Amino acid sequence: MRRSNARAEAMSSYSFTDTRYRYESKQTGEQPLTRVEGRFTCRYAYGRAAETVKLSEQGQDFMAFSMNDQTCCFVLCDGVGLSYRGDVAARFLGQRLMSWLTAADQPSGAALEKRLKELTAEAEGEINRLEVDDGTPELLRDVLREKQRMGSESMYICGRIELPGRFQRKGRLWLAWQGDSRVRLWRHHQEVTAELGDRFRTTERWSTRTGPIGGKPHEYECRLDQGAGYRLQLYSDGLNDLDPLTELIPDEQVQVLFNARHTDGLEDDASFLEIVW
Repeated sequence: MRRSNARAEAMSSYSFTDTRYRYESKQTGEQPLTRVEGRFTCRYAYGRAAETVKLSEQGQDFMAFSMNDQTCCFVLCDGVGLSYRGDVAARFLGQRLMSWLTAADQPSGAALEKRLKELTAEAEGEINRLEVDDGTPELLRDVLREKQRMGSESMYICGRIELPGRFQRKGRLWLAWQGDSRVRLWRHHQEVTAELGDRFRTTERWSTRTGPIGGKPHEYECRLDQGAGYRLQLYSDGLNDLDPLTELIPDEQVQVLFNARHTDGLEDDASFLEIVW
C-alpha cells in the first residue's frame, strides 16, 4: 500500500494493488474522510457526537472493512444507547462478524442467525465482567446493574462483495442487517435500493443476552455483472442528512457533514462507508 497526494485538509487518499487493506474504527477518536483506490474504490469516515467528545466517552458506532483485489467484507454496527454499554456490544459484534465474514465459505442468512445466537455466551461473559464505578450514586448504580443484567444491544449491517474472476464468471453481493442504519445500492448509476425492501426497523437488533431481536436477520443477495458499475453506501443515523441525496457526493461535502460546524459538532455518532466497483 502507498500513500498518494492529500486531497484536502484532514482528508487522506491511498491506493493498493493485491495487498489486503483493513480498517477498524477507533471508538475513542475521529476518522476524517479517507479514500482507498484499487479494484474497489472506498471512502470512509467516523465521528463521535459532540457531547461524547466533550465527555471523552467512546462512540456507540463501530465500523470495519477488509478488501483485496477480489473480495471486500464490511460491517457497520450502531450500539443501542438505552441498553447497557452499547459501545461494547457494537465493537464486540462488529469484530466477530468481520472474522465470520472473512472465513465463511458462502455467507447466508441461516448461517448468520446461527452465529448471532452462538455469540451470546461469549458476549454475556464480557458484559458481566464490566464493573459499575463504585463512585456512582447508589440509585443510579442499581439502575445500571439492572441494565447490565438485561444485556447490551446493537444494530448492524454486514456483507461481502465477491468480484467476477477467473474461476467465477459472475460476482456476488451478499448483505444482511437488523436495525435502521442506512444501506443504499446503485447499479448503472441508478439507485436500486428499493430492491432491499422496506425492512429497516429500530425495533430489530442483536442482544448479548438473547441474540437476534425482532425476528431473523434480513438478507439480500444478487449476482454482479461485468461492467455494470455498482455503488454501495452504508451510514448510521447520525448522517441522516444524506437520505435525500442520490448523486455522488464530493469528498469535501461529506467531510462538511462530519465537521457539523453549524451545530458545533455532530448531534449523534456517525459512520460512513461507500464502496464503488
